[in-house]
Amino acid sequence: MITIVSGGTQGLGEAVARRLVDDGQSTGLVLVGRSVERGEALAEEFTGLGTQTVFIPADIGDPESPEAVVETCVKEFGAVHGVVNVAALTTRATLFDDTPDHVDRHFAVNVKGPYFLIQAAARVMIETGTAGSIVNVGSTSGHGGQPRLTAYSMSKGALAVMTKNLAYALMRHNIRVNQVNPGWMETESEHHTQITQDGAPENWLELASPTRPLGRLVQPWEAANLIAFCLSPESGLLTGNVIDIDQTVQGAGEPPLPGSEETPQP
Repeated sequence: MITIVSGGTQGLGEAVARRLVDDGQSTGLVLVGRSVERGEALAEEFTGLGTQTVFIPADIGDPESPEAVVETCVKEFGAVHGVVNVAALTTRATLFDDTPDHVDRHFAVNVKGPYFLIQAAARVMIETGTAGSIVNVGSTSGHGGQPRLTAYSMSKGALAVMTKNLAYALMRHNIRVNQVNPGWMETESEHHTQITQDGAPENWLELASPTRPLGRLVQPWEAANLIAFCLSPESGLLTGNVIDIDQTVQGAGEPPLPGSEETPQP
């Protein structure tokens, strides 16, 4: 399997790539990301482990990037069998401090980027008669989300609809499309966001973990395992599914009212 992983140079994207390398699920990998140093280092490491890997420095929100990524994949490997859309923007803004540019950027990276990457990949899959598998990475915030994540939550909700729509549209071509929604996840990016955007202390993880039902945040490897399963033939006919990996049950229990610190003010 030749697999493209956007956002593949850090956090969950890197965890997905490592899982695909460790279990030999992909014979070739294309990692897409903005960190050239990290991307090139991972490509060298994974190639040394037996999975030929190519790094493409690109911002998936750039309108020209999706087509260029798939063209490079086909040039290097001659095919594309799988796509994992991990890359996402998670910057904060509430209703009253948001801007058109901020919302546009979220939809460019979190919706349009995955959409047109799937478009380019699906064309190749259909032309070559390839049974393809696509996994989008959403978020449990796509069910509604937090007041400070309005644009992000809207984009992830749109991604879920897109997943179901494309799963139905592509099933006759033997191309499956699924989505995995991680909850609050422990990554380097989340640590940076907590410190720089949310004003959290350095020990935020130590404080946050006991507030979770199972005493910890979601780990990247847990989400990566589910993504790898959805991507693989082991998931059989699974398509059009949006699967939460979290420690809450949507719609169950009494939802709390937002605290005054969460309520946006005009």
